Amino acid sequence: MPTNLNRSTSSLIGSDRVQGTSVFDANAEKIGVIERVMIEKVSGRVSFAVLSFGGFLGIGDEHYPLPWPALKYNVELGGYQIMIPIEKLKAGPKYEAGAEWDWAAGTKSVGEYYGA
Repeated sequence: MPTNLNRSTSSLIGSDRVQGTSVFDANAEKIGVIERVMIEKVSGRVSFAVLSFGGFLGIGDEHYPLPWPALKYNVELGGYQIMIPIEKLKAGPKYEAGAEWDWAAGTKSVGEYYGA
């Protein structure tokens, strides 16, 4: 087994490389990191990214599920960028770290809130 696994190409990236990637707002200011991605079991498409945001040094962060298309990779920033205003993001669907999220019901609320 090779020891140097290439987990990304120019157009593909491994899910383990997405987790922990920085997320920036429209002003290119870092606001958080990708906690995880949610993949549809049947289609294999990424549907949501969970943004860890709002705490201090990882303590007190809340998790904000975002429709995957809301994130665009910005090569210059080396992370994902969202154009959602921070006020709208903070008022959106979220759950606390360690809490359970009902993805069956939550998917609808996230989609409705962000118009996805």
